Amino acid sequence: MSRILVVDNEKSMREMLSIALEKEGYEVESARNGEVAVEMVEGSNYDVVITDINMPRSNGIDVLDAVNRVRPGTPVIMMTGYASPETAVETMKKGAYDYITKPFNMEDFKLVIRNASERKQLAEENTYLKSALKDKYQFGNIIGKNEGMKKVFDYIEKVSNSNATVLIGGESGTGKELVAKALHYNSSRKNHPFISINCGAMPENLLESELFGHEKGAFTSADSTKIGLMEAANKGTFFLDEVYDAPLSIQVKLLRVLQEREMTRVGGTQPIKVDLRIIAATNRDLSEGVKQKTFREDLYYRLKVIAIELPPLRKRKEDVPLLVQHFINKYNEQHDKEHKIQGIQPDALKCLENYEWPGNIRELENTIERAVVLETEDLIGISSLPEEIFKAPSPADNLIPSIEGDHPIDLEVTLDNIEKSMLLGALSKTDGMINKAAKLLNLSFRSMRYRVKKHNINAKSEGNE
Repeated sequence: MSRILVVDNEKSMREMLSIALEKEGYEVESARNGEVAVEMVEGSNYDVVITDINMPRSNGIDVLDAVNRVRPGTPVIMMTGYASPETAVETMKKGAYDYITKPFNMEDFKLVIRNASERKQLAEENTYLKSALKDKYQFGNIIGKNEGMKKVFDYIEKVSNSNATVLIGGESGTGKELVAKALHYNSSRKNHPFISINCGAMPENLLESELFGHEKGAFTSADSTKIGLMEAANKGTFFLDEVYDAPLSIQVKLLRVLQEREMTRVGGTQPIKVDLRIIAATNRDLSEGVKQKTFREDLYYRLKVIAIELPPLRKRKEDVPLLVQHFINKYNEQHDKEHKIQGIQPDALKCLENYEWPGNIRELENTIERAVVLETEDLIGISSLPEEIFKAPSPADNLIPSIEGDHPIDLEVTLDNIEKSMLLGALSKTDGMINKAAKLLNLSFRSMRYRVKKHNINAKSEGNE
């Protein structure tokens, strides 16, 4: 329940507002003048302060100053019966949330209070989460020993503290937002907001309003001025998830933010300067969007100052055991089980390593959470895994034809296919390096090179052995 302080020297106004707000479910206290209000603010915490400007014995500006001094971040709404543009400008410069002229429409007033209350709650949640997120998103907590992931770690370490725009690519579920947060929480902007939006999750007009905000009266339902998410993220990091899906009209405005570091609210005329680091992510090829004229070429190059590509889980199978243990530890703690799961049985782990993981790390995490909840033994067994995983054929199974039918089987072709599959798998794990892949398959460099050439596979060589 939000706590609201109403400050007005007119008793009838205090009582009217208190009754109206209590009906909305708020806990309301009141003060008859600014001096009393300052004492109350210094002694207690309020979610919203509503104060008249013109009062004897300390005015509303004094109340605003006191709130900014002892309760920074608390929204203060100024009221006055004397509509002075100069006073309105002064209060807004001092950090007032809004400025209302009496008499006012009560429904409009309630909407302003509701928005202010939600803003305070979000600010408190953000403050609470920051301390947890700083540890959670240290880049050392991104799990992996795969060569592709080592490159990701290297990029995070090198570019975190710069203001360079970053484009993160990778299939859905590979951890793009985790990398974006690691970049933010390892940067000089870590004490400022990290705000994200999914560009494909809402219609064009709503996306524009959410990103850039709107002025009162900009459209039919715009009952008050709304600050956009980009403006709210000032001095912090803004994460554009699935940027490929942003409509062309939005892309133009995003380009302006990147080029000019300014934006304009919907229905507004005044440009607003913003100090942001932009990080974008996509699970699709933006260069294809450029070719198809669905994505602006100039925006593409503005976003791709630093490009980080996350490998899919099927190409980093050596990381599966590490990730499995990480998620076991996480969900042991989260579900507070008396019987803690210690690990996973070898045959169950083999199933996880053989599975192709179309949903990537997100799917693996969900699988382990389910197993932790269901398992009654010390180690996760096959019976606690989803059927589609423990019944999934291994990669080699797909290459071996059945000999139960009447048709003859070409053994040489089958063995060639298996050999090629294993060569590709080893090269995938070693970033295409022949000498490293040869070690994985217990082959000499010369033998590995011969087989790669035989199957017409592209690979890289680092000398010979």
